[in-house]
Amino acid sequence: MTGESLSFIFINAALINNFVLSSFLGICPFLGVSGKLKTAGPMGAAVTFVMFISSIFAYAIHQILLIIEAPYLQLISYIVVIASAVQLVEMFIKKFSPVLYRALGIYLPLITTNCAILGMALFQTNRGYDFIQSLIFSLGAGAGFSLALIIMAGIREALDLSDIPGLVKGTALTLMVAGILSMAFMGFAGLGG
Repeated sequence: MTGESLSFIFINAALINNFVLSSFLGICPFLGVSGKLKTAGPMGAAVTFVMFISSIFAYAIHQILLIIEAPYLQLISYIVVIASAVQLVEMFIKKFSPVLYRALGIYLPLITTNCAILGMALFQTNRGYDFIQSLIFSLGAGAGFSLALIIMAGIREALDLSDIPGLVKGTALTLMVAGILSMAFMGFAGLGG
């Protein structure tokens, strides 16, 4: 167990060490779904939910693997839990919001391979967080992912209405904005003490 406060763990995961903008984890859905605010919010919620569920099971799996002295099964166990949680989310969204399901497209099943979720599970284990700290860390990581996604979507929607030179339109501009956004989040590093 680490001596960090719960609020610091949340702020650290959401702002200081934002998974997308500081660690560059989860870039595929970040760039793919951040084109519209109407898809960015639900994708952020879906990733947060999967992170939360994965955190619970990753903590339990880690404890079991320590008891049976099989830590080498950690990675594969985490991947199975993440894939199962994503299937649950995908079935739920397909059943209750077919329009959102079609809007998210390929990026919804790609949550399974989202390295931000696997990174969250591995980081919480490596940092020695207890159960409550793990939950707060996962919520902070999900909030940070959602925040980055929504900010990027807002900027991209505003840029769609702007007169932009053809040379930087499209992917080039998206990557430049993501880089500037990442540098802006580096300003939160001072909060880390």
